Formats: sequence, C-alpha cells, structure tokens
Amino acid sequence: MVINIIALLITVLTFSVCQCIFQAVANSQINTITETIEIQMRPTILNPLFVPVSNLSGIGPKLEKALTRLLVGAETGEIARICNLLFHIPHSIIDRRNQPDIASATHSSIVTLKIHVDRHQPSPPGRKNVPYRIHVHDQSGEMTLVFFQGRAQWLEKLLPVGETRFISGTFEWYNGQANMVHPDHVVSEQEFSDLPLVEPVYPAAAGVSQKVLTKAIKTALETLPQLPEWGNAALISREKWDDFNTALAALHQPRDLIDLQPNSPSRRRLAYDEYLSGQLALALLRMRLKKLGGRARKPGHRFSAAIREAFPHQLSHSQNQAFSEIQADLQKPERMLRLLQGDVGSGKTIVALLAMAEVVEDGAQAAIMAPTEILARQHFQSIGEICKKVDLRVEILTGREKGPARKDIYQRMKSGELQIIIGTHALFQSKVEFNNLGLAVIDEQHRFGVHQRLMLSDKGSATDILVMTATPIPRTLVMTAYGDMDVSKLTEKPAGRIPVKTSAMATDKLDVLVQRIARAIENGQKIFWICPLVEESEELNLTSATQRHETLSRQLDTRVGLIHGRMVAAEKDSVMEAFRNGDTRLLVATTVVEVGVDVPDATIMVIEHAERFGLAQLHQLRGRVGRGLDASHCILLYKSPLGEIAKARINIMRESEDGFRIAEEDLRLRGEGELLGIRQSGTPGFSMASSEHHSDILEMARDDARLMVETDPALEGPRGEALRVLLYLFGQDQAVRLLRSG
Repeated sequence: MVINIIALLITVLTFSVCQCIFQAVANSQINTITETIEIQMRPTILNPLFVPVSNLSGIGPKLEKALTRLLVGAETGEIARICNLLFHIPHSIIDRRNQPDIASATHSSIVTLKIHVDRHQPSPPGRKNVPYRIHVHDQSGEMTLVFFQGRAQWLEKLLPVGETRFISGTFEWYNGQANMVHPDHVVSEQEFSDLPLVEPVYPAAAGVSQKVLTKAIKTALETLPQLPEWGNAALISREKWDDFNTALAALHQPRDLIDLQPNSPSRRRLAYDEYLSGQLALALLRMRLKKLGGRARKPGHRFSAAIREAFPHQLSHSQNQAFSEIQADLQKPERMLRLLQGDVGSGKTIVALLAMAEVVEDGAQAAIMAPTEILARQHFQSIGEICKKVDLRVEILTGREKGPARKDIYQRMKSGELQIIIGTHALFQSKVEFNNLGLAVIDEQHRFGVHQRLMLSDKGSATDILVMTATPIPRTLVMTAYGDMDVSKLTEKPAGRIPVKTSAMATDKLDVLVQRIARAIENGQKIFWICPLVEESEELNLTSATQRHETLSRQLDTRVGLIHGRMVAAEKDSVMEAFRNGDTRLLVATTVVEVGVDVPDATIMVIEHAERFGLAQLHQLRGRVGRGLDASHCILLYKSPLGEIAKARINIMRESEDGFRIAEEDLRLRGEGELLGIRQSGTPGFSMASSEHHSDILEMARDDARLMVETDPALEGPRGEALRVLLYLFGQDQAVRLLRSG
C-alpha cells in the first residue's frame, strides 16, 4: 500500500514537473529552467555567493534596483548577486591617518581631529535653509561643524556638549574660520579604535552612496566561504601569492594605495584566477570540438580555382597565406576552429568563399552567418555574383523570408540542393536543418557568444568553424576571447587602394563643412554622414540622425537618404540601393553601417560627435570609404572642448590607418571590456585582470589551462574539482556543461 502511494506520488510529481517545463517553454521562460538546472549543478559551497544582494541586511527593493544597475546593468535582465558585489573592486582609498590639530590642518584635506564639543547652534525656527552649527575646539584653536537639514535630537546625541569626540572629514578654511561640513565619521574615544583610517573608494552610481556600498561589500565578505585552492601549487609558491579568499579580502581592505595597484600581489593573484577561468573554459571548448571529430576534406580545388579566375583582383600574400592555413585545417580529420582576423577592407570575404567552395566540392554544405541583415544581404550580393559564375548554388535566409518562400528554402537546405546558405540568427532556429553542414563561417564574432558558435556547429555532424572579424584585436585579447582558436591574419590592403585622408573639425565650422559637401555632391561624389543617435535624447545633448537628415535636406539642393536600426529591413534595403546606384549621394546614418557595408565609390565619411566614439568604431566607420580607386576623406566632427582621451583618439586617427596599432591604442585608452563590446552572461567581467598589466599572467593561465586539460580532461581529480568551483564562480557555466555532455 505504501509502495503504491509512493509510486502514485512519483507519477504525479513527474507529471507536474513535465507540465511546468512545457508551460515554461510555452511562455518563453527557458531562462528560469536553465537557472534551476544551474543551481542543481553548481557546487553547494558557492550557493551563498549566488543569492540576490537583497538577502543582505539593509538592502531593500530600491537599493537592490540601484545595485543591479551598477553591478550587472539594467539591460541584462539579471539581478545583482553577492558575487557581483565581491567582484566590484575599489579604485582608490580615503586616507584618514592625517591627524593634525585644527590650527595646522590644510584647506580641502581629509583629516581626523580630536575635538571638544562647546555648544550647539540650531537652525532658526522656520528657516531650514540655515545650517545647524556645532562649535568645537582643541588645544590649538576653534572650528565649526556644519550640518544642512540637521536634526537637533540626533546631533545632540552624536555630539553631546562637554564631551570629547574624534571626527574625520574634509577640512576647510572659510572667511578665516575653520569648518567641516557633514563629517564622514564621528566616534567617541572608546570607539576610536574601530574608526577605519583607510577606506576603499568604489565605482558608484546614482542611488548608491560610498557608505552603503562599503557596508554591503563588508557584509558580503562575511558570507564568503573558504574556497578550495584551484591554483597551480608551484606557481602560487613561486609568486608568493595568498589564497583567493585572503587576496580578495586584502583588495577590499587596502592598507595603502599600493595595495590596489595592478602589480600588487593580491591583484595579480585574482587576475590569475580570472584569466584561468576563461582560458580553461576555452580549452575545454576546443577539446570538446576536437573530440567530436571532423572530416578530412579532399577537394579537387576546381571550385576554388574557378573563383580565383572570376574574382577581379589578385589575392594578396596574406590572403593566400590564410587560405593555405584553412586548407591545411580542412584536410585534417579533426574539426577546424580558426579565427580569420583582418583590418577593414583586407578581403576576408573572398577567403571565406574559397574555404566554403573547398567544403562544397567535398560534398558538404557551407553557411555564413552575419550579425545584421544589411551585412547578410551584402554578402549575398557579392558572393552570389561569383557563385553564379562558377555554378555554386547559394541562397539567403533572414527574418524577412516568410511563408512559402521560407518553407522552400528549408526544403532545399534539407535536401542538399543549396550548397551555400547566407543568413543571420535565423540560421539558429530549430526548424533549420542542413543536409550536411560542413563549414560554418561566423562573421563579426564579437557580436555573437560562445553559445551561438556551438549551436551553429551542432547543426552538422562534423562541422568546421571559421570565425571572421574586421575588428583588429590586440594579441592579449585574442588569447582571452579566442584562446580556443588558431589565428590567421590579413595584414595587407588590396592592391590599388589609396590611403584615406583624415582630418578633424570643430562643430562651430559646420557651415563651412556643409558648403564643401555641397560642392562634392555637385562633382558626383558620394558621402556618408554618421550620427551617434537615431532620435533626440533629453539626457544627451547630441545631434541625432533624424535631426541632421532634416537639416541637410533643407540646406542642400539634393535628395538626402536616412538609414538607422529602427527601420524595417525593406526600408533599409531601399535606402542602401538608392545610395549605391546614385539616386542619393548623401546618406545620413547611425552606426548601422559600421560593419561590412560596401559602396566602393563612396569617398567622404563625416562622423559627427566623433568624440563620443571609441577608436575601433571610428576606424570601422572610416573603412566604409576608400574602398575604390578614388582618393577619399574622413572628417571627424567634434564638439569643443575635447577631453584628454577624446583628443588622443582623434590624434591617433589622423596619424594612422593601421587597424592593429589603433586596436592597441584603443585597448590602452578604454580597456578590454569596452573594446570587445561583449559581456558573458552571469560573469563579473574582467574586474581584476588587465591585459595592459597582466599579459605575463595570461600566458601563465593559458599554459596552466592547457596542461590541466591534457592531464585531467574531465576535471575529476582533487584540483579538477576545485577548478569546477572556479568556473562557476567566474560565470563560465558553459564549460561545465561541456564536461557533462562529454
């Protein structure tokens, strides 16, 4: 009877669980299910670190919302957790160890004073705008403590007349009188030993004060369990590093500013942990793809030879070199995983087409995935023309293809009739089935995550992967973001390209620029005019694309085009086609044209509010001109006065067209997180590690990760178990899933 009841309960529970899952899927709540699974898989020792920050005392809904904006970003849809607080490290300190007397204190300095309370001077009745003053003295002189909106009852308890107190805050001389407005700390003689003489200063945001943030992080540190040692014992001994817990606590409790510097032992230890998690995740991904096995391609090179003949230009030395490296990969009985990195206009697409042709000739299909429909359709236009000449069957699949047309494409893909498919995220959909996907080409990889890379490769049984990026990436960032890949570089521009002349102009000379643009249009030139926003913004005092389009349409006796990301695909196509064929010669746009848009006879690029763009983005935008044989010009239109970083960016753009040098400078000015423009879901990001200061640690972490994968690929040994904790702690959950999936 008992057994029957248990069986019945199990059946009911199983049915209920299935119902919940199906309901969740129907309601697009897969993230919730994934989170539940992750909690079950996550080492229990980490559970205290993955609870919401609202679990901490004193953090209500309003503060939780502000902390979420600060720690993970409101746009991510995630909630701030304890681990996010712990990885929010201070950037400087407040030093309260300066303890002069009143007479010798320096104006605007932070001081800690021992004072005697003489008398209170409350605000006059009904005049709350007059501050509450408390008069105090020491053996050297007198001073006044000033409190705006001060509450008498609270202040009388805090600073009783006749008592001695220690106060700390910013000291000021005002009209010859010593003052301190709202002291940061007021303690009795007995409490002085608890006064933090050195306080960390954290990056903050609206709604989160330093005091609140410091208290929250201090409480979060108390919840940190003693984590196992996942580091290489010999390395840790050699570097004289503390364990993770000690290093993290030291960073949040600095004794001096030097403790926060990139080369401090605590910071280097934590940088190692951060890099090790990323390198191990990439090494496991590479191992998994290699383990899945590939297919040794044996094409006769008929298609690739025909494409070379149909292509109107000779390939550069680096294009030939990259294609040779890809061919060598394809001929091996393991999956290719290669990054093709090239500067703007270096000719990556033709190399990718040659690679796809080799796979097609071996009897498989190839797909190229682009991040935007504009870029996908441009690939279809340029690749399609060559494919027709060499008898390769190519089709495009984006969100626009619908109904019977879409079903027809699905059918032809599944049957194998289509040999090359170009598309966007639509290629990920479950309905998309390939007959035999042999090569997946992913364009602009920094716009896609590891999950998408895996999903597309899983569409075939032995799919090779070629990733392309037109954003030159410094070597250290290649290792951090693409450490699982072999790398090919295109370092030359196609023959005959004339360097783009770059100049800068302040917005107060806008009328002069518009006159020049009018003359250029009369002479038959085509011009891009880039704006940072689609529409007006109350928060940002910037000219939007719609505003500039209206203004230029009035000022110039010509048709002016407008394109931005909010337009539907058909509108974008129509605008681009009008610009390409010359119906419009001036195109106002947002950064939707940043990547891949190819209008060879466009010769002028105006970038308005250039001071608002990063170097890599400026370089990408400039790359939309200078693609033909005519001299081209890029004008960086900026609003005065320029800040130091903006001035440096504009100077570098004027000096160099070398995308790799520009990428290194962009890394130096902005840091790796902004440069790559990505943030893996759930991770703290690179909080401790800096490629500028920790490149040697990155090398150590990479070697350590590779050795670990070779010696304990399933991470089953004592150190392997500890490394699983590390992977979860730093948000590399997908790596653990790879282990579980075999």
